[in-house]
Amino acid sequence: MIFSPPKKCKRCKNHMIKKLISKTLIFFVYRWALLFYDKKYLVGKWFSRDGFTKGWQQVLNCWYGQKVKGINKHVPWPVPESVQVGNPDNIEFNPDEMDNFWSIGCYFQALGAKLIIKKGTIIAPGVGLITANHDLNNYLQSQEGKPVIIGENCWIGMNAVILPGVELGDHTIVGAGAIVTKSYPEGYCVLVGNPARPIKKVVKDENGQFITQ
Repeated sequence: MIFSPPKKCKRCKNHMIKKLISKTLIFFVYRWALLFYDKKYLVGKWFSRDGFTKGWQQVLNCWYGQKVKGINKHVPWPVPESVQVGNPDNIEFNPDEMDNFWSIGCYFQALGAKLIIKKGTIIAPGVGLITANHDLNNYLQSQEGKPVIIGENCWIGMNAVILPGVELGDHTIVGAGAIVTKSYPEGYCVLVGNPARPIKKVVKDENGQFITQ
């Protein structure tokens, strides 16, 4: 009896072809993206080399608005037209959290001081992060900037505003519409209202899960 070698699964073959096409497409999109963006931002979970992930989609979606229409032209990573980014040289963040800059209607000012967003933080639509207010004697000018620092694993709710000089510690939750005027560097709290104030603590239960109380 003669045994013939097993035939390759058609489904597996199709999968390999699709994977090869995807990697080839990503290679060309990456090389093209380098014409517009800094390569240090084209990394992390949104820019996988094994699949056409959201980062590559944003490169294709955002480049025209930024580099042709001139909206956020100075920003060296993909940003949609619905978002406004001030001085990007003053903004520090982990590329894995780049999706915060794709959240509709957000305003990242960063004038005259650092804006630091640490790993694991989520920013909802409409949020404003402000490092410098208007000068009281001339509204067309800005006051001296003060840094804004947001710790790890924070959650900034929709339409919240964080004002100059505010530092929020890890695991801080800012409720929707809250105006944060002062720092809570210890973190692990829920802030709501205008001006924002802590109403709950964030703690771990007996199973090691975070809860509010």
